Amino acid sequence: MFVRYSTIQLIMAEIEVPQYFVCPISLQIMKDPVTAVTGITYDRESIEQWLLKSKNCMCPVSMQPLPRSSEFLIPNHTLLRLIHAWCLANEAKRVDQILTSVIPLDKTHVQKLVRDLEVPHLYQSVLERMIVLATESERNRMCMVEEGVTKTMVMLINKSFKEGKTTCLEEVIKILRLLWNTQTMAHSNMQPLIGDFIKSLTWILKLKVDNNVKLVNKAMPLLKSTIEVYDSNRLGSLNIEFFREMVTVLRKKKSLSQPAIKSALHVLIETCPLGRNRTKIVEAGAVKELIEIELEKPENKNITELVFNLLAHLCSCVEGRKQFLLHAAGIAMTSKRILRVSHATDDRAIHIFALIAKYSGSNEVVREMLRVGAVSKLCMVMQADCASYLKEKARDIVRLHSKVWNSSPCIHVYLLTRDQR
Repeated sequence: MFVRYSTIQLIMAEIEVPQYFVCPISLQIMKDPVTAVTGITYDRESIEQWLLKSKNCMCPVSMQPLPRSSEFLIPNHTLLRLIHAWCLANEAKRVDQILTSVIPLDKTHVQKLVRDLEVPHLYQSVLERMIVLATESERNRMCMVEEGVTKTMVMLINKSFKEGKTTCLEEVIKILRLLWNTQTMAHSNMQPLIGDFIKSLTWILKLKVDNNVKLVNKAMPLLKSTIEVYDSNRLGSLNIEFFREMVTVLRKKKSLSQPAIKSALHVLIETCPLGRNRTKIVEAGAVKELIEIELEKPENKNITELVFNLLAHLCSCVEGRKQFLLHAAGIAMTSKRILRVSHATDDRAIHIFALIAKYSGSNEVVREMLRVGAVSKLCMVMQADCASYLKEKARDIVRLHSKVWNSSPCIHVYLLTRDQR
């Protein structure tokens, strides 16, 4: 059996640490020592978690009863000063990582880390230190955000794109994801950077490097979040290459993570309300890939809902409907999903059929709908336990081509009249 130790635990094993500096619960040097009513001192986070989860609420050391409220925990300032002094005195003995972990992060430390990023031989080690700090606590993350580390990471990614360098890209992306704050990115001083940042993330998606899949999986959620805070008036400036990359992500559905695929779908949904973007998305080949995703029957219901949401948007334009109908399985796949996934999927699937029937309902298409069971499914919707507006919408589609479909045994005469029996 292998036991994995943290770097700090290994350092502590090599250096003699005063026993009263160590929390009895976590066995780590205390960051915020507090004394319970029993007289035992613990690290605040450890004892608070103990009190929260403990059924009997007993002191872990003395086994005496403890009040559950953290109000009765008294900060041990004297011990905290001793710990800080000891860490500083032992800084030369590889205690710098313990220092980072124990002494609360402040703006001076963060500012120094940001400055050190400009020193080439320190670049990677500083990024690794930032990952440790950001992973450690919400307080650290807030301090880093307040000191502009988010903006610094965005600028580093933009710089990598402009210089064509991939050094430590994965680390920078990880820090940015840990620090991501919608309010920060939406702030006016970040908006000028977002256009280049979107181009940079798109560049990352097509990098031919060994860790490409890992980079794409991490970059796509960032791209989704960035698109959501970008000035909507500027979304129309996205070029066809951007949308081709999004479709390429969808095409790699077997090798990429579900969050990456969902992020790509969200990006396309967020950008397609603009008419010119809708045309670009269709031109990039999205309709075919969306149908292919559904033909593989995704286990995640949310992916199917996103696919149908996007298909409904794309079928509202002539080229979108044309691409939908060119796919041999488009109508059949849409029919099969109705009444099988969710109300949201039913809504979008019936909307697609309404657009097809009204604007692209040639004799060939209408007969295809009958042949693959789409008309039968619409009749089932009219009789199923679903929203009345969906029933009415299905009825309108059936009436629209009743002259072609009324000879079919699957359509009863009463379904073509205004009032049901």
